[in-house]
Amino acid sequence: MLLVQQKFTGLTPLADHDPELCDLIEQEKSRQWRSLELIASENFTSRAVMECLGSCLTNKYSEGLPHARYYGGNEIVDQIEVLCQQRALEAYGLNPEEWGVNVQPYSGSPANFAVYTALLRPHDRIMGLDLPSGGHLTHGFYTYSKTEGTRKAVSATSVYFESLPYRVNQETGIVDYDELEKTAALFKPALIIAGGSAYPRDWDYEKFRAIADSNGSLLMMDMAHISGIVATGECNNPFEYCDVVTTTTHKSLRGPRAGIIFFRKDARNFEARINQAVFPALQGGPHEHQIAGVATQLKEVMTPEFKQYIQQVKKNASALADKLTSMGYKIATGGTENHLVLWDLKPQKITGSKFEKTCDAVNITLNKNCVPGDRSAVTPGGVRIGAPALTTRKMVEADFEKIAEFLVRALNISLAIQVKSGPKLKDFVAILNEENADVEALRAEVNAFATSFPMPGFDPSSMKYTDPNGPSL
Repeated sequence: MLLVQQKFTGLTPLADHDPELCDLIEQEKSRQWRSLELIASENFTSRAVMECLGSCLTNKYSEGLPHARYYGGNEIVDQIEVLCQQRALEAYGLNPEEWGVNVQPYSGSPANFAVYTALLRPHDRIMGLDLPSGGHLTHGFYTYSKTEGTRKAVSATSVYFESLPYRVNQETGIVDYDELEKTAALFKPALIIAGGSAYPRDWDYEKFRAIADSNGSLLMMDMAHISGIVATGECNNPFEYCDVVTTTTHKSLRGPRAGIIFFRKDARNFEARINQAVFPALQGGPHEHQIAGVATQLKEVMTPEFKQYIQQVKKNASALADKLTSMGYKIATGGTENHLVLWDLKPQKITGSKFEKTCDAVNITLNKNCVPGDRSAVTPGGVRIGAPALTTRKMVEADFEKIAEFLVRALNISLAIQVKSGPKLKDFVAILNEENADVEALRAEVNAFATSFPMPGFDPSSMKYTDPNGPSL
């Protein structure tokens, strides 16, 4: 009778309601615990954030803005969203008389498109960092098909707006501000976008501002990757120069997966235009459980402990870059000033795609990525390696030097397999999937190393699969 009542009232736990899905979640917990998570855009959030995401707030519709909703029953939700807004401004040291904020975007890409929708007209011109140079899809990337003789829009940004990407210097890997200045003078963009997803250096906002002002352009910074670094004052401050700043909240900020838009309050009326673009133009009801998660994470961001965390992230990324350099490998731009490293594998004559597959096989998670000089994002010449997630797991410089050694061993395994497989990725993967003592040995060492560190968000001792070598499926 009790079980029937639980099912009727929605109190049945997932393990009983859907054992298959529950088991998959347990497998993912095990994978995260025993793997080395080096994807620069990922992090491990806290139990507090997870409790917000799994709270009753997921039940509530709250279309509109605080105190101006289209549904009733939002008196508590209004307080939560206002608290998030206040903390967002405080975390970045912003005067609420000069800056406003919208915390409703579902993530970073919707946040960016809401800005474009609000402040641009269809077919207006924009300039963002080219994807092969470390930019993001939402900054206007497109390709050209030689066989079809046509331009192919890759994201909605390049569908609805005219995009002319700027690039990094192919020798230094640093944004070519001189070339950007020349090109912008001809193109006259309505909006210039700073920021990227695979750029290991800081941004010169003063130069961006000067170029924007010379051409009557708005200036936007997408600080998704470095938002935690910005909040702690450990890099240049985009708010001193930009008109609009967007961010995700789950990368270096270490919160839930969501987005935020900051905008200047002045005669240009950005506030009303951006709020209306978020809703009703592009989104429906905001996800208040995410907004609560952002709010509680922003409370953490303002602590001395979080500043120490970001400082350690930068130290760890530098330690990894320095170790790989000392072992004779090429790091794009010669190092890093933030949370990520770009490892150029072209001197080793292997693609990032193959190396990524080998790393997956030994439970090291990173991603293939273009490096300066690449022409194709499909077969890029390097990998992107990030420090935020493993720094959250309390790893320090010496641990990242050990990780560099693991990575070099994975590279040597990849090179040996490529000798047998030849150039095709599918042939490489086929041989990689065969029994390989070197792969098994490295994976076991990685698992033992990873599981010796604490795991945020959940207790490994309570997991279904607690074998460091993975679940027996």
